[in-house]
Amino acid sequence: QVQLVESGGGLVQAGRSLTLSCAGRGIIFRNNHMGWYRQAPGKQRELVADISVRGSTNYADSLKGRFTISRDNAKNMVNLQMNSLKPEDTAVYYCNTDPAYFNWGQGTQVTVSS
Repeated sequence: QVQLVESGGGLVQAGRSLTLSCAGRGIIFRNNHMGWYRQAPGKQRELVADISVRGSTNYADSLKGRFTISRDNAKNMVNLQMNSLKPEDTAVYYCNTDPAYFNWGQGTQVTVSS
């Protein structure tokens, strides 16, 4: 059974940075196209960044230059470095395959204050 565990969220001021991490059990991330998603209050969950098996990355247009997705094959983790955070980045962040196939983890809350 696949389990996805996100961590690293918190409350930060606008302009600061956070790094989110996703650990996987029952899944080998390097063999899957992985993504980071987020869901803001009252909004649908959206894909913010993804990384292919080969390591190529894609980002939502509004996030390019601020977010960086990476994969640590040795630790079987997928990370999301978030810089220059804005209040509109406030959301619960999740990882999953892209497209999302497995049950969602609990996510990690990111709150950006102005």
